[in-house]
Amino acid sequence: MTSAAAAAHNLQRSRWALMAGNFAIGCGVMVTAGSLNDLVRSLQVSVAVGGQLISVAAVVMALAAPLLAALVGRADRRWLLTAALVWYAAGHALAALMPNFASLLPVRALSVLGAAVFTPQAAAAMNLLAPPAERGRAITFIFLGWSLSSVLGMPLHSYIGEAWGWRWAFALVALLSLLAAVGVWRTLPAGLRASPLSWQSWRTALTHPLLIGVVAVTALSAAGQFSLFSYFAPYYRQELRADALSVSLLFMWFGAFGLLGNLLLSRFIDRYGAARCATVMMACMAVSLCLWPLAVSLPLMAAVLVPWALGCFSSNSAQQARLGAVAPALAPALMALNTSAMYLGQAVGAGSGGMLLSHNGFAWLHWAALGWMLLAIALSVWLMRQMTPAHLAATGTEPGHPAR
Repeated sequence: MTSAAAAAHNLQRSRWALMAGNFAIGCGVMVTAGSLNDLVRSLQVSVAVGGQLISVAAVVMALAAPLLAALVGRADRRWLLTAALVWYAAGHALAALMPNFASLLPVRALSVLGAAVFTPQAAAAMNLLAPPAERGRAITFIFLGWSLSSVLGMPLHSYIGEAWGWRWAFALVALLSLLAAVGVWRTLPAGLRASPLSWQSWRTALTHPLLIGVVAVTALSAAGQFSLFSYFAPYYRQELRADALSVSLLFMWFGAFGLLGNLLLSRFIDRYGAARCATVMMACMAVSLCLWPLAVSLPLMAAVLVPWALGCFSSNSAQQARLGAVAPALAPALMALNTSAMYLGQAVGAGSGGMLLSHNGFAWLHWAALGWMLLAIALSVWLMRQMTPAHLAATGTEPGHPAR
C-alpha cells in the first residue's frame, strides 16, 4: 500500500471511529427525552420537572464546551477524545443507579461534560486530519453519528424505557460509550494536536460580529427544536394516544429521515456551500412546525415530521462546516462555541417549553418553536449577504470555502 493510500485508509478509519463516538454522545444527550415517560413515572415527578434534566444538562454543556476547549487545547486528541467517552460512560452508569430525581440531576450534569468535550473536539480533529477540499464532507460524515443515534438510539431508549425502565436505557449509553472509546483509541493517530489558540484568537472568535452571528443561528435553531422535541414522547402518548411501540416507531421514522438529511448534506455541501445548506435545512424544520396543528393522527404526524427530520441534524452539521470554512485558523474555538450555542439553545428551548407546558399544556409549544426558527432563518440569510472576504478580514484568516 502506498503512503497516500495508507493515509486515506487511516483517515477513513478515523472518520468511522469519530462517527461512532458521536453516535454514543447523541444517544446520551437524547436518552432523557427518549425515556421521559418512564422516568417521570418512576421518580414520581411531573413532565415539566423531568424536562429539567434536559435543560440542566444543556446549560452545563453550553458553558463547558468553550471553557474546556481552551483548557485542553494542547492535549493529544487521541487521549482527550478517549477520556471524554470513558467519562461519559461512567457518568451514565452511575446515573442508572440513582434512587431519586434529586440525586440524578447532579450526576447527569457531571456526566455530560464528556459530551461538551467530545463533539467539538472530534470536529476539530477531523479538521486537522482531512485535506482542505474534503473537510466539509468529512465533518458532516462524523456528525452522521447524531443522525444514527436518532434512528436507533431514540427508539431504543423509548422502547427500553417503556419495557424495562429508564435505568436500562442509561446503561445502554454507558456500554455504547465504552465501545466507542475503544474504537477512537485504536484508530486515531497518536500526537494529533492543534496549534494552541492564543487569547487573541479566542477574543476574535468571541467578538467578531459575523462569526458570533453564525453561532447565534445555531442557538436560535436549537431553541426552536427543543421547545417541542424535548416533549415528543409525552406528546405522542398524551395527545395521540400512542402506545410504546408506536412511540418507538415514530422516533425511528424521525431518525431515518434525519440520517437521510445528513447523507444528502454530505453529498451536496461542498457544491452549494455550508451556509446555503444550513438555511435550507432550517426552512425544512419551519415547514413542519407550520403544519404541526394538522398532525392529529399517527399517520399525519409521521408525514409532518419528515421535513423537520431532514433538517434536524444536518443543519448543525452544516453550521459546523460553515464556521470551519469561513475561519479555518479559528476552527477549534468556533466549533466549541457552536457546540456551546447548540446546547444553550437546547436549554432555552426545553426550559421555555417546560414553562409553557406547565401553564398551557402542549397547545403553544409548536408556535414558540416556530418563532425561534424563523429568527434563526432570518439571521442566517442576513449573514450570507454580509460574509464576503472583506467582512471577514478581522479574523486574520482567509476563508477556506466560499462563505455562501
